Amino acid sequence: MHWILLRGLTREQAHWGPFPERLRQAFPDHRFHTVDLPGTGVHFHDPSPDNIPAIREAVCHQVSHIPRPFSILALSMGGMVALDWAQQAPRGEIQNLILINTSSGFSPPWQRMRPGVWPRVIRLMGRRELFDRERDILRLTSSREPDLELVKQWYRIQRQRPVSPRNAFRQLSAAARYTPGEKRPMPEALLLASQGDRLVNWRCSAQLEQRWLWSLKLHPDAGHDLPLDDPDWIIRQMSEWLSRW
Repeated sequence: MHWILLRGLTREQAHWGPFPERLRQAFPDHRFHTVDLPGTGVHFHDPSPDNIPAIREAVCHQVSHIPRPFSILALSMGGMVALDWAQQAPRGEIQNLILINTSSGFSPPWQRMRPGVWPRVIRLMGRRELFDRERDILRLTSSREPDLELVKQWYRIQRQRPVSPRNAFRQLSAAARYTPGEKRPMPEALLLASQGDRLVNWRCSAQLEQRWLWSLKLHPDAGHDLPLDDPDWIIRQMSEWLSRW
């Protein structure tokens, strides 16, 4: 089975760290493809669209060579792209859908981004001191105090493939305005959410669970970047969920 991995706001495939390799070790019969959103990673020179459907179209074009059907694991804004994709895809194209700490217009704004976080996020996006910015992003998205080596790794990513302020704000605008269609994209999907998320309230995932009768698993204390904080927990949830079929 082929899997597509999508990251979130201003983040690229390198920000997954060792997580894709952990997935390959846990599921040796599966193939995992990390894909960058436009304006990030290998596409950092490209302009980012300012709406989720256009971002989804760009991602679909990137993965046209991957055999269908495939599955998607997506984090945060990547989950919005995956939701839009699942609603637009031909029947049977997407086999499994796993969304981590994502949100949508079905939830109120104060749950999609916690009160007080908006000004902090905007300041971070405009900040020019890359090392301090990446350290503060980690402090916001992880519930663990980031070690120096990890901050250095994220700093190097931004030095090599910087996300422009324009692309950052266009992505933020796309995420803030996204509301899925009413139809249920998949009969079943797995929602993973962190109760320690300082950025997005876990009730945004609960809203999707209630609306479409999907499966929701809650981590008791991880932050928004759940693959960073507890990758083994994600793998356990995936393994249990996939073994049901």
